Amino acid sequence: MGDPDDLRVLVVDGTGYRTRLTRKFATRRPHQPRDPMRVLAHIPGVIASVPVAVGQRVSRGEPVVVLEAMKMRNAVIATRGGVVTAVHVRPGQMVARGELLAELG
Repeated sequence: MGDPDDLRVLVVDGTGYRTRLTRKFATRRPHQPRDPMRVLAHIPGVIASVPVAVGQRVSRGEPVVVLEAMKMRNAVIATRGGVVTAVHVRPGQMVARGELLAELG
């Protein structure tokens, strides 16, 4: 069945359960809350345009980057208003999912 020393206590809603953890679960990255001041690519694709510049004020919901994926253009919007402090991409650049596109301050 397995070595009893392999058992770990997993706490769910205040209740402890003795179980064996899979390697994938044991080595997972801990959850980090999303930072609304960092604009990330939600899908992989190619940057079609960057309609903002460093120092420009943006409002919540305003497009910061336009990302093209599978022949569709997707506006990546600011989830909070602020001033653009950095733009990390340029038109024509390929980006991966989760890649940092711009930062707001």
